[in-house]
Amino acid sequence: MAAAPGLMYRLQTAWPRLRRPVAILFFLFVVGLLVWQATEVDWAEVGQALREFQPAALIPAGLLAALSYTLYVTFDLLGKAYTRHDLPAVRVAGVTFVSYAFNLNFGAIIGGMAFRFRLYSRLGLSTGTITRVVAISVFTNWLGYMGLSGAVLLSGFLQLPESWAADWVLRAAGAVLFGIFLLYLGATLFARRREWVIRGHTLVLPSFRFALLQAGLSIVHWMTVAAVIYVLLPEGSAAYSIVLGAFLLSAIAVVITHVPAGLGVTEAVFLALLGSSVGQGPLLASLVAFRAVHYLAPLALAAVIYAITEMTAKRAPAAGQAGRPA
Repeated sequence: MAAAPGLMYRLQTAWPRLRRPVAILFFLFVVGLLVWQATEVDWAEVGQALREFQPAALIPAGLLAALSYTLYVTFDLLGKAYTRHDLPAVRVAGVTFVSYAFNLNFGAIIGGMAFRFRLYSRLGLSTGTITRVVAISVFTNWLGYMGLSGAVLLSGFLQLPESWAADWVLRAAGAVLFGIFLLYLGATLFARRREWVIRGHTLVLPSFRFALLQAGLSIVHWMTVAAVIYVLLPEGSAAYSIVLGAFLLSAIAVVITHVPAGLGVTEAVFLALLGSSVGQGPLLASLVAFRAVHYLAPLALAAVIYAITEMTAKRAPAAGQAGRPA
């Protein structure tokens, strides 16, 4: 029995040294995949597919994109409920929308962190309160991802190309992700100790109801973003479940590689999984439309909201100093 803790300790001590080489190897793998896919693509077919793309498909895609952003806004509203800060919900929604749009296009450090700290501090929230809001928002986002992707990978309907990985790798990854998802929900339901102090910061375990809200809102959010891609694909070319699985795999690849907006990474994953069934040209044309609807159009609006917030926000120390864990 002592061997397992010893092994876990050795893994924990070795991981800081291994993390960077592993990230580099994965990055090189993705770069190689991008180069290989680029040489295999018929770019003339892509151009033809773009010229034939039906603009009418942009309407449902735009509505779904708006819904996905609305769902993401609720993550920071959960942070507001958790910390009990006094900022109006409409202000929180504006900050979250701006942060999410910049996060998608320029990465988590710029969008998810820098913009939130800048705007929330301008609106009067204390650093400690902002940190807790960001933590709740980020964790909510990835909690739903772990539950949804874990279930998808465990289901076995998503088949990777033989050169990528064996079926058992997908099942194992799904089991780990879904296990973490269930562990958190179980802790919020059964844990007797609800509060910890870590390096001077108080961490309060939320209620089971709060955790269910986190999981439900995040899962629907991830499914909605995948639906944006689905409605942009040629009708009947791919099942929604396969599009969802491809999107979930591409999301984690984007996080690991740190490529801004996942440019090329998302396309590589989708080409590998759906290129043969949808066709490279129509698939890439649909992904270009997806980037326009879900990335660029919201970014333009977010830039305007950010400018307005910067011009109108005034420091109000009382707004966030009362914030405390629920």
